[in-house]
Amino acid sequence: MSNTSNPFSLCDPNDTICVVKVYRLDVIVVPVLFLLSFLVVLLCICLLYFRSQTKKSSEKAHRSTGRQHLQGIEAPPELDPLEHEVIALSNTATTSAPAVPTPSSPRHYGSFQLVTPLPMSFLVKRVEAVSLYRARMDQKGVILHVLKDNANGSERQDFLGFANFLSELGSHPFLPSILGVVSVSIPNMMVVEELEHRDLLGYLWRCREDQLGAEGSCDITERQIFTMAEQTADALEYLHGQNCIHGNIRARSVLVGRDLTAKLWGFGPAYRRLTQPAPLGPLELMEMRKWQPPEVLAQRPATQSSDMWSFGILLYEMVTLGDPPFPQIMATDLLQHLQRNKTLKRPAACSTSLYSIIKACCQWRPQDRASLREVRRSLQSGERGANGTAVIRVHGALDVEKYMREAGYGEAYNYALL
Repeated sequence: MSNTSNPFSLCDPNDTICVVKVYRLDVIVVPVLFLLSFLVVLLCICLLYFRSQTKKSSEKAHRSTGRQHLQGIEAPPELDPLEHEVIALSNTATTSAPAVPTPSSPRHYGSFQLVTPLPMSFLVKRVEAVSLYRARMDQKGVILHVLKDNANGSERQDFLGFANFLSELGSHPFLPSILGVVSVSIPNMMVVEELEHRDLLGYLWRCREDQLGAEGSCDITERQIFTMAEQTADALEYLHGQNCIHGNIRARSVLVGRDLTAKLWGFGPAYRRLTQPAPLGPLELMEMRKWQPPEVLAQRPATQSSDMWSFGILLYEMVTLGDPPFPQIMATDLLQHLQRNKTLKRPAACSTSLYSIIKACCQWRPQDRASLREVRRSLQSGERGANGTAVIRVHGALDVEKYMREAGYGEAYNYALL
C-alpha cells in the first residue's frame, strides 16, 4: 500500500535514471507554469493601463476641439442678472476656485476675449441656471448664455433644447444670429450676436430720460418707429411661415442694434408652449396679460392673429417711449374692459397713420384684425410720409415702480434699472 502512494513508485528502486527524470518534472515544470501565469497577468495589466491612457488622450483632444470650434450648431431666455464667476473656456482644463473678474482688465478664454458679466438691466423673470456674459469673438461683440455648473439634468436638457429650437428657426436679417452652441463640453453655452442697445423697452426709457438732460444722445423719430416696426413685422412674418407663433410680442422682446436695427427675440414662451403640456405659470401669465388679446385672456390657444394684437400694443409702446398699455386698468380686469368695446387711446405723439395701424391690429375679433402683409404695406407707406427729423417727445419722467404696477407685474418679480 505504501508503494502505491510514493511518487517514485513508477520507477524500479534500483533505476536511478528514472527517479531523476520524475524529480525533474516536479521541480522544473511546476515553477515554469507559475512563471507563465505571472507573465499573462502582467500582460493584461499593461493592456488595461495603455487602453485607459489612450481613452483619456482622446477625451482631452475632443474637449479641446469642442471649445475651439463654435461655428454652427452642435446640438441643439430671457435676461438674467449675472453672478461674478470665472468660465472655464481655456484649452487646458483647470479646477480653479471661482473668482471675481475685473471688467476693465482684458481676459482671454479660448476663442473669446474680454469676457465680462453682462450689466443688469430691466428684469422680470430670472433664469437661475443661466448666466449671461459679454465677450468678443472674431472682432465682434457676442453674448454668452452659459449654463451654470450646478444646473441639474432637467435644466441642461431644457437649455440645449431651447438652443436647438432657436437654431431650427433658421437665420433671418431681423432675428438675432445664433453663432454657436457648445453642448459636448463644460460649460454648455449658446453664443448669440450682441445688439448694442439691447432691449427696446430699455432703449425707449433712455430716450425718455434723455429729454430731461441725461448724458448721451438717444432720440427717436416717427420715421424710425415705422422702420423698426416694419423690421419686426418682417421677422414675425418669417416666423409665421415657419409655423411658429411667437406669443410674446412687446418692447422687451425686441433687441436694438447700433444702427437702430430691430431684431425680434423673447422666444421663451414659444418654446415652452411646444415642450411643456402644462400651461404657463400664473406669474408669467400675469406678466404678459397687458399684451394679450381677448381670446388668450379667455384662456383660448394663441394664434397668428393673437400676435397681431400684441404687435399693435408694441406700436403703442414705441410711440409713448415705453408706457404700459391700458395703464388705468388692472391686469385682472382687462378682459372685462375690452368686452365693453374699449380700446387703446391715441397717444399725444401718435400720428393718424400710425394710430390707424394700431387700431387695425387691436380688433376684438381675430378675423377682423389686419394681416401681417397688410400691416407691412401700411408701415412701408407710413415710413415714406413720416417725419424723419422731429424727435418723439413725451411728458413725465420715468417711474419704474409705477410702471411695474400699471403693467400688471406682481411683487414677486425682481427688477432693476441701470
